[in-house]
Amino acid sequence: MSKVTYRLADGSASTIEVPVGWSLMEAAMQNSIEGIPAECGGGCACATCHVYVEEDDMSKLPDLSDMEGDMLECVAAERLPGSRLSCQIRMTDEMGDLTVTIPSEQF
Repeated sequence: MSKVTYRLADGSASTIEVPVGWSLMEAAMQNSIEGIPAECGGGCACATCHVYVEEDDMSKLPDLSDMEGDMLECVAAERLPGSRLSCQIRMTDEMGDLTVTIPSEQF
């Protein structure tokens, strides 16, 4: 099982084990990680699960879909090169450990 470290805007961090097949959003919600309200429940329809993926981890992720790219245009915090929607990143054995930062605002 891989681990994901969620860094919050206040500098705190939580590292949790994430089962294969779970999205980063689902893992955050199941483990009471603050800052990911996920208003649409993972349907790639609200952009309230925006995270910044560490540059070194970007190559581990699947390509950005057109739908996710469109939703990233609606994020409340600044869109950066590492911006992704955590509902669209599903853990695989090949990913290994990841680190993401949760923006200070999602609305």
